[in-house]
Amino acid sequence: MRGGLNCEAGPWAINEFLDFPAGSRFIQSFKTVAASPIFEHASVFTKRYRFEELGRLFLERMVAHAGGRLDRRPERIVVGRPVTYAGSRPDPALARQRYDKMLDGFGPEIHYVYEPLGAAFSYASRLTEPATLLVADFGGGTSDFSVVRVGAPGTMGRCMPLGSSGVGIAGDQFDSRIVDRLVLPLLGKGGTYRSFDKLLEIPGGYFNDFADWSKLALMRNRRTLDDLARLQRSASDPQAIGHMIAIIENELGFPLYDAVGQLKRTLSSEQHAHFHFSGGGMQIEADVTRAEFESWIAEDIARIEASVDDALTKAACTADQIDRVFLTGGSSLIPAIAQIFRTRFGDDKIATGGELTSIAHGLALIGEEENILDWVA
Repeated sequence: MRGGLNCEAGPWAINEFLDFPAGSRFIQSFKTVAASPIFEHASVFTKRYRFEELGRLFLERMVAHAGGRLDRRPERIVVGRPVTYAGSRPDPALARQRYDKMLDGFGPEIHYVYEPLGAAFSYASRLTEPATLLVADFGGGTSDFSVVRVGAPGTMGRCMPLGSSGVGIAGDQFDSRIVDRLVLPLLGKGGTYRSFDKLLEIPGGYFNDFADWSKLALMRNRRTLDDLARLQRSASDPQAIGHMIAIIENELGFPLYDAVGQLKRTLSSEQHAHFHFSGGGMQIEADVTRAEFESWIAEDIARIEASVDDALTKAACTADQIDRVFLTGGSSLIPAIAQIFRTRFGDDKIATGGELTSIAHGLALIGEEENILDWVA
């Protein structure tokens, strides 16, 4: 309990929120703003939290839930980081500064390792022969790619990084495309408001923030809600803006996120899916085909493919020199994503698995290496 606020993290936070949504602030994907110079603090009721303060609260709660297994101060901490941070103008130095502050006191040595390299180390532990490996890691905010040369088992310095690249596009961006098509038009996007004797289009900033999970959670502050209330009074369709206000005020971001995620997961295995969301005085029903969804994310897919090319270029490798391709992360299950690698490298080279755990597993293995500096970003 700090300043009258009770904080929780991880799956326990979700359970707390579902039990008591009205009196909660549910913040998700906050690490997406790690490298954002625009982000200064998150307003949570009457308190303001900087990035490193949010992160430290998260870590403290996870340590508490570890049941004493993390009470002993570790000799070294290995932290996964994306190759390219999310955001329009990410500042890697700022992200590093924030993470350093967040982790201060948890251990004497802090090492930052590219997340796809962690996944590569995890996958390499399964290999029984030398290989040149391309790892594609699709997270929430970024898609990252690393080429690694893996030696025979028992070889000193068995894994050697050759080149990495990344792009600030992944699962959260695909979610925002769904929200943009199915939800935002019903919340006033594309609508107008009256300013004196002029009819103007509603600024896109509100909708951009609403479609970004890391920013939607932060819209529940008095300034934003007052601005939306003024906009509602002058909007041509005040009810649509009222729906947006109701979703923000009633903390309906999580159920909306859940509905969007369910649609995306279904379209990964089926050709058709139904979208349903109810809340904030509105109900949305829509049938979506996989082809429609793929058309919404086509531009994102093209940028991801270009980043794969960049990783190969930096590693001085061609596609036919890659022996294995390891796909990890939730968005690797999207057929349009997997098809990039099948087309370029062939089905027989593709491996998957540990979509949610391979990075953590690999980072733990790297933490045991004597030559850990070979892996540090």
